[in-house]
Amino acid sequence: MNKKKLVMIGNGMAGIRTIEEILKISKDTFDIKVFGSEPHPNYNRIQLSTVLQGDTTIENIIMNDWNWYNENNIELFTGEAITEIDTITKTVTSESGRVVDYDELIVATGSSSFILPIPGSDKEGVTGFRDIQDCETMIKTSKEYHKAVVIGGGLLGLEAARGLLNLGMKVDVVHLVPNLMERQLDETASSMLKKELEEQGMNFLMEKQTVEILGDERVTGLRFKDGSEVDADLVVMAVGIKPNVSLAKDHGIYVNRGIVVNDYMETSVANVYAVGECAEHREIVYGMVAPLYEQGKVLAEKICGRSPKPYEGSVVGTGLKISGIDLYSAGEIFDDKTTKSIKIHNEFEGVYKKVLIRNNTIVGIVLYGDTKDSTRLFRMLTKNEDVSGLNSGSILQSDTCTDEAGSDVATMAEDELVCGCNGVTKGAIVEAIRTNGLTTVDEVGGCTNAGRSCGRCKPMISEILAHTLGDEYDSSTATKETLCSCTTLSRDEVVAEIKEKGLMNMKEVMNVLGWKEEEGCSKCRPALNYFLGMIYPEEYTDDRDSRLVNEKMHANIQKDGTYTVVPRMYGGVTTAEDLKKIAEVAEKYNVPLVKMTGGQRIALMGISKENLPNVWRDLGMKSGYAYGKTLRTVKTCVGSRFCRYGTQDSMDLGIELEKKFERLDTPHKVKMGVSGCPRNCSEAGIKDIGFVGIDGGWEIYVGGNGGVDLRAGDLLATVKTMEEAMEITGAYLQYYRETANYLERTSKWLERVGLDHIKEVLADEQTRKELNDRINKTLERYTEPWKEALENKDILEKYYETRSIPVTVK
Repeated sequence: MNKKKLVMIGNGMAGIRTIEEILKISKDTFDIKVFGSEPHPNYNRIQLSTVLQGDTTIENIIMNDWNWYNENNIELFTGEAITEIDTITKTVTSESGRVVDYDELIVATGSSSFILPIPGSDKEGVTGFRDIQDCETMIKTSKEYHKAVVIGGGLLGLEAARGLLNLGMKVDVVHLVPNLMERQLDETASSMLKKELEEQGMNFLMEKQTVEILGDERVTGLRFKDGSEVDADLVVMAVGIKPNVSLAKDHGIYVNRGIVVNDYMETSVANVYAVGECAEHREIVYGMVAPLYEQGKVLAEKICGRSPKPYEGSVVGTGLKISGIDLYSAGEIFDDKTTKSIKIHNEFEGVYKKVLIRNNTIVGIVLYGDTKDSTRLFRMLTKNEDVSGLNSGSILQSDTCTDEAGSDVATMAEDELVCGCNGVTKGAIVEAIRTNGLTTVDEVGGCTNAGRSCGRCKPMISEILAHTLGDEYDSSTATKETLCSCTTLSRDEVVAEIKEKGLMNMKEVMNVLGWKEEEGCSKCRPALNYFLGMIYPEEYTDDRDSRLVNEKMHANIQKDGTYTVVPRMYGGVTTAEDLKKIAEVAEKYNVPLVKMTGGQRIALMGISKENLPNVWRDLGMKSGYAYGKTLRTVKTCVGSRFCRYGTQDSMDLGIELEKKFERLDTPHKVKMGVSGCPRNCSEAGIKDIGFVGIDGGWEIYVGGNGGVDLRAGDLLATVKTMEEAMEITGAYLQYYRETANYLERTSKWLERVGLDHIKEVLADEQTRKELNDRINKTLERYTEPWKEALENKDILEKYYETRSIPVTVK
């Protein structure tokens, strides 16, 4: 069967949800290629504010990881925008010159922040708040500067402002009109919100119009229309979004404000569709996730040849993702001559509720301070339910002191919406629980998508689980973090079961422990492979097919589809012989970029897939495992051998550490640094493990992180000799290996288990010995898989049969 060629421009939430829906209908109909302008897999954009506020991490908002694309045979090109669409030849061309044919084309280019067209808007320090890069810019800026101004007092602006406060910045919010969130809240609710946010530390400059951003190259302040000014080191523009339509418009696809589509998401050109924030349906462009998912479901059915119900538009509800703030609005918010309202304003408890009614149906909802009625009221609004037979108390719960008011799931209708973002009803959740034996909130999310977006509905999902399961419901496990949606077990429970039952391979684990998916998933397979190798270092045979994509390829896959090869250089020390090899390989294979890395190694970048085996063969050097969940690098200074300030031999210790622990599988990547004196030239204080030479010995620091989530290491121990340093390091690494969650960095692990606890564990001499014995057994089993491959052509070819998925993995 020849597959149809499906190309999607855009790798965001709406587009990938459409692909998910297509895969549910038919996994074998399409050969799918996805182009994304960002260097990331699909992530939850609406959770960026929680990343900025420090409540979660970028890794935790990834919705479909790299392996998901691989497992579903989706070819993903990240960091590679499409620049040309030829609707006659049915091809698209990327900015790298890649030309791809299509039978069906989906444009899901999303939207971008609207940047005010005022003088100075292009200065350094001015950003929108729309993607991961914007988030990282704000986090980085907060480490160097102190004063931020957010332009825009709407939903996104306030969430950005709260995040900047959490990052330690002083924040002014500039708003053009007298009321915050004026499109979602009436004057009463807006004033309550403003008062509460002022108590949290925000300062508001209301009814101010920005006319100029001050500064030379970098922003220093803002000037307003009334002549007043305010200082600023960072300006975040959150005044709205604009659909990304230029690509479609330039290539003959009809565009108004967005890409105009009909009720089946078809554009003006045959076989070209649009979905998400770039699409305009019945003169409306939606910026909330729920309607985008509704569009994706209709488009998936249409493109798979079904006859879906037409998409007729959406009514959306709005909440604010700021800790301590509880608000919700939907539909109309202002009274007029045609409406009647039910209002409750409890100033003492900070609760305000308003429901607008026209012709005996609810047309608007504003809730502040108590939103537990929101789901029921929203269902009544969207279904145009006749409320003429109800009194105000039935419509709007006025007793704010009553526990669980309005949230009794037993009385909820089966078609009542529980997850507005994903359009999941109570009935759908109940059916999934009964049909699939679901027992946790995460399992419900994995099966129905409920709770996977903003997460506001998770408490209600838990209540539905309790009601549906009855006596079988276990509240202690319902909300626990399971290893993945394939199992009800947590990481610790899986590891305990493997040990107790003597499970020796992945098949046994999945069969004995009742995995829901026979082959597992992209989340649990790499984790189980790691756990089994950690528990049985001598008996277990590593499953290369369960490794992450880069580990299978023995190279870092870059956004243009080429690879980076990084040979090992112990402690950053090399020889003339190795430098010659690298130079000869770079010349022989026309390597476009040879770069010194931050880990004191030389990276050969831009190597094609077919050249990888020969590059490794010609180098004849060990892999530096720049792609592995293992010891990456040990960065060293020159130390006491050469530096007049050096007190200890940092190169000697660094090389010894790297030679001993190279290839050691760990839950996440591990980086080390060794400095010969407290001047810390090798940045040992922000490494997973850092060593600082002092008079008479070494200080050992742990849990450092030099990435976006910057963290200084904590002092674990002070030792006198290199042997003691090696002993402490071995015990520490093994304890991390045995107790960390898979893909949990040491910085997060240390904060979770506690430095004092780790010190207590390592203080016991016998425990240290046992930990070192176990890590030494593990280290004995390692061989270089690429070296074995070089010596056996069949193995080599097998390694590189893996389909090339051009993605960027960090």
